[in-house]
Amino acid sequence: MSSVPASAFLALALILFCIGLYGALTKRNTVIVLISIELMLNAVNINLVTFSKYGMAPSITGQIFALFAITVAAAEAAVGLAILISLYQNRKTVNIDEMDSMKN
Repeated sequence: MSSVPASAFLALALILFCIGLYGALTKRNTVIVLISIELMLNAVNINLVTFSKYGMAPSITGQIFALFAITVAAAEAAVGLAILISLYQNRKTVNIDEMDSMKN
């Protein structure tokens, strides 16, 4: 049985994190920014699970941290979408450049 090396998982996490970082820093649509942040969090989860399996002392703690991070990411997505819906109802836009103040 051949196993996938840890470097493959780390490379995948690096690529996902870079794509997410690019999207979060360059895109002006708030939905795309939220999706990019989720990509970055998923890259962190891949690293946590990889190091829990291939680390110096393999244990389940990395997987527990990944499960906690997934829970936090789900809550972040729910709150972010609720804020986004509220902003869209008030301003009729999802463009980040047009959301520069809390007042209408």
